[in-house]
Amino acid sequence: MASLQASSLILSSSSNKISAAIPVPKLPRVPMSVPKMPTRTVVEELNMRAGFIKKVPIDVESYNSTSIANTQLYALLEAVADRVEMHNNIGKQRDNWNTLLLNSINMITLTAATLTGVGAFGGAGMPLLALKLSSALLYSAATGLLLIMNKIQPSQLAEEQRNATRLFKQLQSQIETILTLGTPTQEDVKIVMEMVLALDKAFPLPLLGAMLEKFPSKFEPAVWWPSKQSQNKTKAQEGKFHKMAKNGWSEELEVEMRDIMEVVKRKDIKDYARLGNLMLKINKILAISGPLLTGIAAIGSTFVGNGSWAAIIAVAAGALGSAVNAFEHGGQVGMVFEIHGGQVGMVFEMYRNNAGFFRLLEESIEGTLEEKDLEKRENGELFEMKLALKFGRSLSQLKELARKSAYSRREGTSIDEFASKLF
Repeated sequence: MASLQASSLILSSSSNKISAAIPVPKLPRVPMSVPKMPTRTVVEELNMRAGFIKKVPIDVESYNSTSIANTQLYALLEAVADRVEMHNNIGKQRDNWNTLLLNSINMITLTAATLTGVGAFGGAGMPLLALKLSSALLYSAATGLLLIMNKIQPSQLAEEQRNATRLFKQLQSQIETILTLGTPTQEDVKIVMEMVLALDKAFPLPLLGAMLEKFPSKFEPAVWWPSKQSQNKTKAQEGKFHKMAKNGWSEELEVEMRDIMEVVKRKDIKDYARLGNLMLKINKILAISGPLLTGIAAIGSTFVGNGSWAAIIAVAAGALGSAVNAFEHGGQVGMVFEIHGGQVGMVFEMYRNNAGFFRLLEESIEGTLEEKDLEKRENGELFEMKLALKFGRSLSQLKELARKSAYSRREGTSIDEFASKLF
């Protein structure tokens, strides 16, 4: 116990020494006031981030609307790019489909004609029966395949997809231009959406239930754009980027546009309608003739050995059927139109789309001239330049065409040239 008391006394004395060695002074209290941080509104914060020294008011609602429109247009741009890829791939697939069917049917038909000819020169017996049966089955198969092929027209389907690819690429570049040049609005989003839906309707991808009529009763131009009201709204939106004194329009330019529109109506659209109706009739005749000839050949091949005329009819009808099929689906009604790396397109579809192109130009000119507010139109000089490029003409050639159109109408004569020099 004595030792414990002695140790406690030593510890207490040592702790007293430490406390005395390190004294902690008391600091005087100095009154300090912490400044309050100023609270900024959302508008002021946007102004500061934008680098404005003075307080410039920003319309937050308009800012948010533009941001949403930008996002929506980028979403539409992705959808359009996907459609370009889809139509391009399906167009190649249907072009290959057309080539395979054409070659297969022609080989089947020529093989059946060869068997019929061999059977006509052979003797009676089982070999003759086998040759007759084989040729009849081959001719029947060729007839059935021809009926299906002529109904769906894979060559025309391939041309539709090529045109859809081109037009979707054009729409893609228009969306990129809107995003680059101006601040898009909800109206721009609505117009682009309508254009996408119009293209989807004009060039459907599925075959069953949505395929375009391949043999319509009357030739009609293709329509791949929205209604005229939407076009007028589009021009009003485009015009806001090109405002100037009278927005580039004058009375002389309006007269020039009307004269050019008359040439488009009287020459280009009328001529393509005439050629389109002619190609439609020829295509109908060929679509009926091919299966009819192979069907006659199938019937004639069953009578081979009973007379020379049966073999002649069977062989001749089969050869003609093969020629008609090659002429219809391979030569495309006797005319070759090479686009996109040498691919051959359907002439009827070509005329249909060309007539639609001129119809679109006609409606574009009419819709622009119907807008009375010049500031809401697309810039006149820009509109004239675009029109000249679409016709493959220079500005001076376009003005010369308008003068010829005005002169022919005054004199009551017919103009001797077309508006377009491209096709």
